[in-house]
Amino acid sequence: MDGAEEGGLELIVKLPLAQCPQFLHKVIDGVCGRAQPRFQDYGSIWNLREWLEVLESTTAFIKTAAGKDGSSDETSSELTGLNPECQEIIMKCIKSRKSEIKDALVEKVCSMSSAYLQDFDWQLKLAMSSDKLSTLQMPLVNLDLDIVENGAIAPVSIEMNKEELQNLINSLEAANKVVLQLK
Repeated sequence: MDGAEEGGLELIVKLPLAQCPQFLHKVIDGVCGRAQPRFQDYGSIWNLREWLEVLESTTAFIKTAAGKDGSSDETSSELTGLNPECQEIIMKCIKSRKSEIKDALVEKVCSMSSAYLQDFDWQLKLAMSSDKLSTLQMPLVNLDLDIVENGAIAPVSIEMNKEELQNLINSLEAANKVVLQLK
C-alpha cells in the first residue's frame, strides 16, 4: 500500500503487530465507556490526521463487527486491504470481547438522554453452517438503528440471537416504564 493512499482502517498496518492487540483492546475499552487509546502513546506511529482517521475507522469497524456474526464474509471483506496476521489479530480481539461490546452498545442506546431513535429496520435470518447444515438452526435478528445525537445521525447495527433480543426488549420495556413514571 502506498502511504499517500492509506486511510482509515488501512492505517493500522503502520502499527507494529506486537502492539496491535494492545491498541485494539484500548479502542474496545473506549467503545465500552472506559479510557480509549491516547494520541501521545501513538504519536510516533501516526500523525494527528492519521490518528483521528485510524481511531474513528477502527472504532466504527469494531462496533459494526461486534453487532454481526464475527465469521461473516461481509465483516472479513472490510479487512482485505490488511495483511492476514493483522486481520487475524483484529478478529480475535473483537471475538474475545464481543459480548462486552454488544452490551455496551445496547446500554448506550438505552441510556441516551439527549438522543432519540429516528428510524429502525430489522431482519430475521437463519444461521447456517456448511458442515452441520441440517442440525444448526439458530434464528438471528439484525437490528439497524439510526440514533440522532446532538443533531448527527449515528447508525448502530446489532445482530442478536433470541436470548439477546429478549434482553433488549426487557431493557427497553424497563426504560419505557421509567419514562412513563417521569411524565
